[in-house]
Amino acid sequence: MAIAVLDRCFANRLVHRMLHKALFGVAMLLCLAWSGSAALHRAPPAAAAAAFHEWPSEWDGAPLRPLALSEVENRFAERFPGSMARLTDGQQVLVLRQVNAPTRMLHPAADCYRALGYGIAQAQLERDLHERLWRCFVAERTGGRKIRVCERIVDAGGGAFTDTSAWYWAAASGRSNGPWQAVTLAKPIE
Repeated sequence: MAIAVLDRCFANRLVHRMLHKALFGVAMLLCLAWSGSAALHRAPPAAAAAAFHEWPSEWDGAPLRPLALSEVENRFAERFPGSMARLTDGQQVLVLRQVNAPTRMLHPAADCYRALGYGIAQAQLERDLHERLWRCFVAERTGGRKIRVCERIVDAGGGAFTDTSAWYWAAASGRSNGPWQAVTLAKPIE
């Protein structure tokens, strides 16, 4: 008896097919309205908020002036969870990145230089005149100039990392809190 009632309710009739399609259409309209409402009430993306980040005007006592990001750097910055800037003090180029969330998009500078065709040599940890620890290396293209590159990442509490993988896991596990500032210094070797 119950099976006969179910068969009549769900029989493949024109009225049933129209009813099913109408119900599906209403459900689609509700989903569309809900997602549109959520998009309108969503906070602005982190990239838009990060665009107003104020960068330092000097580095170790030397005045800095901004440099334009390259086309590749601009494309990278569009997806980066934070903001980026290139600056110079006239002797070296500083690439500063404020990182708002743990990300695999922050990777060692040596990887970038290798991807650009540089060979990497003399990788080591060094302390500067201010006792800050840096990971440094020499990058060289065949027949080209050598560049001394040093990098470090500093968290909001002043903790520093010279290894991006160690930084990532500390940040992802909550042992290091952001925002973080990643600094890469590149200076031509005469």
